[in-house]
Amino acid sequence: MFERSGSALGIVARSPFYRAAFLSLLISGIGVSAATPQLTLFLVRELGTPLPVAGLYYVTNLAAPVAGYLVGRWSDRTPDRLVWFRVCAVIGAVGWLAMASAKTVWLPFVISALALSISGGAMAQLFAACRDELSRHPTSADNRVVAAIRMAFTVGWMVGPVLGSWFGGVFGLRALLVGTAVCGFAQLIPFGRQRIERYQDLALPSRPVSRRRIDHMMPLLVFTAVCVLAMTGDTIKFGYLPIYMAEDLHLSDSMRGAVIGIQPLLELLLLPVVARLADRFGAMPVMTGGAALGLAGNLAYATSHSVATLFLGQALTAGLWACVGALGVSIAQSLYPEGVGTASGVFLSAIPVSSAIGGAIGGIGVAAIGLPQVFFVPAALTTLATVAFVVLSTRPQPSGPA
Repeated sequence: MFERSGSALGIVARSPFYRAAFLSLLISGIGVSAATPQLTLFLVRELGTPLPVAGLYYVTNLAAPVAGYLVGRWSDRTPDRLVWFRVCAVIGAVGWLAMASAKTVWLPFVISALALSISGGAMAQLFAACRDELSRHPTSADNRVVAAIRMAFTVGWMVGPVLGSWFGGVFGLRALLVGTAVCGFAQLIPFGRQRIERYQDLALPSRPVSRRRIDHMMPLLVFTAVCVLAMTGDTIKFGYLPIYMAEDLHLSDSMRGAVIGIQPLLELLLLPVVARLADRFGAMPVMTGGAALGLAGNLAYATSHSVATLFLGQALTAGLWACVGALGVSIAQSLYPEGVGTASGVFLSAIPVSSAIGGAIGGIGVAAIGLPQVFFVPAALTTLATVAFVVLSTRPQPSGPA
């Protein structure tokens, strides 16, 4: 059993499982982030997809909640938590290989809705396994341990787009998707034959299946929905902020890259800070503060007339995503402690859902009110999220693994 004191990094370094989880998320983050920015280009260049149709690709993200829920339920009934992590990773690798060999326009949409939506469950089940280990061997730095492991995924998302752009340019976009498939499978390697037994807290009350599925999951579903509201601005930012910087502010390529690249760097630096604040003040109040930062970030984008304001918006938005990355899955697990696999899957599906909704809102908003005023729309949604988090913070939190 781990000692209850010590730094989060020390705990991660001493544990074979936490070390493997860190490396696995790093590999996964590099692979997914290398391919994601190139997918629209792949659809248009390689398959001849019309641009408006290619934009609909991200609507397939709406399949993620269904896949996340089902995989989570199965995981919560399986003795070895890593079984479904491995299944999801293999399905994802096969899906990326199928994507690389696609010859027709419709096939990537089907692959994304079926295989890639399931592959997203790998990360959820990895965090469920982390919660099992933390419940079995509690520490005084649980939030910081989760944040330290989550940092690997953020680092992957910093490195992946650069590698993906270079690799795709040199070897081609189909080869890039094959490389993503390799990364999807390679995330299994750090674990070897490790097993993580599903943790069962005997102190939790037993509930009928129907009640567990509806009544007791409601706090988790409400929290996930509020997070979706808070995160919708990210897709709008990645889709339209580069256009605004190029066509309205006339910024150079290097300056545009600096603006976009500063957020993940700041998010990485803020993850341990957010976790430490949560250990001191509680996770939900800190998440409320993160939503307020996201609101301020969207307002900065919407009122920007200079690059300095855009940097400010990115710094504020990094605070929101640091809170989501460090605390979101832990809060979700605490809201549904008898099914942490389900909780992890449902919560992490909020990210692709917010991406799909944000893409739709962005397209309509840009046509209606233009740039940068379109960011007033996610600002309004983040205002609602902040108010909702304030309400959730005032309510008694259920006992559980947070």
